[in-house]
Amino acid sequence: MLPILAAIGTGLSVLSSLKTLTSSSGSTTGTDANATNAPATNASALAGSSSSATGATSSTEQQDRFLKLLVTQMKNQDPLNPLDNAQVTSQLAQINTVSGIEKLNTTVQGLSSSLLASQSVQSASMIGRQVYATGSYLNLENGKATGAVNLTQPADRVYVAIADSAGTVVRRIELGSANTGVSGFEWDGKTDAGTTAAAGQYVFQVTAARGNTAIPAEPITLGTVDGVSLGAGGMTLNLKGGGSIGMSDVKQIL
Repeated sequence: MLPILAAIGTGLSVLSSLKTLTSSSGSTTGTDANATNAPATNASALAGSSSSATGATSSTEQQDRFLKLLVTQMKNQDPLNPLDNAQVTSQLAQINTVSGIEKLNTTVQGLSSSLLASQSVQSASMIGRQVYATGSYLNLENGKATGAVNLTQPADRVYVAIADSAGTVVRRIELGSANTGVSGFEWDGKTDAGTTAAAGQYVFQVTAARGNTAIPAEPITLGTVDGVSLGAGGMTLNLKGGGSIGMSDVKQIL
């Protein structure tokens, strides 16, 4: 009996030692797995931080770095604790979003350049043409100045008050009725006192009414396009005699 009991005791000791060794190995493997898998949940963050450290990086380079990190992590993953598919999918979606935004910015920049080139060609073709544009200036030259009024609805009465550079009203003109849209008028250079006004630039205001109701009225200046300029706000038309207007201010091309 004693040899049998001794054998059983020896077996139990071996089993206990194996259990202790397995537990220790599992703990070590779990620690290594955590160290291996931890970067997996942050692969996109590592790619982004690497990009920030080295300056501006294209989305293609970021994708390459991310995929290299991901492949390395998958090769060294613990079979008992594999990478989480949901986390990997989420990281792939994030890196694809970054790439998509960069491509969208490139496309928008290309469209902006094309639009600017188209506006340049269109603006150059307007040199020497007369345009009606938003503005309240009148250029009196050779005893004549032309302006216009823009109405949002028909009016029974339209009045124009012309003032010099000092703000003094020199002439009041009643235009009568006018329809919706742009209606032109001409000033012969005469003042209310019957004298002839000096040539130069004047300003004017417009008022309109239908019955007893005031109608919104916008002053429109007439000018000849003398040149084209490219500024931060886009294309600008330079008018003969001074002044400039934007392309969006043009109401009518004559």
